Amino acid sequence: MADDFDLDADRLREECGVFGIFGHVDAAAITALGLHALQHRGQEAAGIVSFDGTRFHSERRLGLVGDHFSKQSTMEGLMGRSAIGHVRYSTTGETILRNVQPLFAELDTGGFAVAHNGNLTNGLTLRRGLVRQGAMCQSTSDTEVVLHLTARSRRPRFIERFTEALNELEGAYAFVGLTNHELVGARDPLGIRPLVLGELDGCYILTSETCALDIIGARFVRDIENGEVVVINSRGLQSIKPSTPREARPCIFEYVYFARPDSIVHGRSVYGVRKNMGAELARESPADADLVVPVPDSGVPAALGFAQESGLPFEFGIIRNHYVGRTFIQPTQSVREVGVRMKHNANRGIVEGKRIVLIDDSIVRGTTSVKIVQMMRDAGASEVHFRISSPPITHPDYYGIDTPDRDKLLAARLNLEEMCAYIGADSLAFLSVDGIYRSMGYAKRDPLRPQFTDHCFTGEYPTRLTDVDGVPDMRQLGLLAEAG
Repeated sequence: MADDFDLDADRLREECGVFGIFGHVDAAAITALGLHALQHRGQEAAGIVSFDGTRFHSERRLGLVGDHFSKQSTMEGLMGRSAIGHVRYSTTGETILRNVQPLFAELDTGGFAVAHNGNLTNGLTLRRGLVRQGAMCQSTSDTEVVLHLTARSRRPRFIERFTEALNELEGAYAFVGLTNHELVGARDPLGIRPLVLGELDGCYILTSETCALDIIGARFVRDIENGEVVVINSRGLQSIKPSTPREARPCIFEYVYFARPDSIVHGRSVYGVRKNMGAELARESPADADLVVPVPDSGVPAALGFAQESGLPFEFGIIRNHYVGRTFIQPTQSVREVGVRMKHNANRGIVEGKRIVLIDDSIVRGTTSVKIVQMMRDAGASEVHFRISSPPITHPDYYGIDTPDRDKLLAARLNLEEMCAYIGADSLAFLSVDGIYRSMGYAKRDPLRPQFTDHCFTGEYPTRLTDVDGVPDMRQLGLLAEAG
């Protein structure tokens, strides 16, 4: 299939992105613009729900935001001064229209639309219990259980019902929700998934990244805290902490790959952190080479940092065509390989006869790395030294990142020497776990109180994994007991 020859095919897939605004005359249009900025977090589907004071309006589509929400006919149907939106890459549930968010339900307290970034590690267990009790599920998304749990609560007020539902959830989540009277946001107790608060024309905004605020000219106010629920209505903003406070452990992969480089995550410039990772990598694993070449686009900031620290020239040895969509299926291998070069092509004039350092952000299955190294050799590179600006990925994710099973992860199957031989490089090195922490301003990783959720590198999962059969690592046993 064509994806076997696509340099993007072996990437960790983005999670999802959420956006919500309350009380603005252009709510739906602003939400669409915010989703454009979050498109990197999910390209399979997009949706917007608005409220006009009387009725909810919903538009959900498969495909990119610009394919649907730039059309006047679509936007005219999204009336009202409040709206929430979602871009999706599915980690739970199929890519079908009924799974596209925001999801909506009529409760006895009124309408409730919800959009979710993350993954509930007890979502399947909760769903089975709800179905046994008579619930009729309309999607296969774990997000729907929040609607059911909220609807079944006996508490008198909506926000009490919603927070009661949250207390039954395990895993990672950032929710934005819209009711007849308010915009609500919620972040999991460890703050694994990001959520920020912004302001535009006196109206509050909730979204996954600061880049979505930048595109509409909004002001960043603050991060939503781990375990915090915010309620935004005509009276302003209320903050609630419904669960026992815990130390924050945000996802480290926001800095490695997921967040847009121009976003600020927990006070740190993503671009700056990625450059730091490259510089730290150069200090840990230098290479005797002529130039530094990034794997576009995610390897660019780290390659700049590596080049500046090592004193080697930085060059674009791989050119990416940004105007080519998904590679279509081709009938023969020779034509398939032409399709690949439509997307990525070696810059022969730069790499021919040179010893190059290739910089990428991660290795997953390794199939992409094999093709990149071969592409450089075919273009005449005399040596190819591969450097990865994150530690080896040895464990799968269950919090909203689409990773393969452990037996499909290259670093879980092979040692460093075997991986180097497999991808065909002259040398291979990864950034160390302590190195990635140094890149973010820490002396090292604290093994007793880790500063980030970093299980893909360490195997230490910070929450229960109720829906997972077995335990991925013996070290998790103690963490599960601690999580209670």
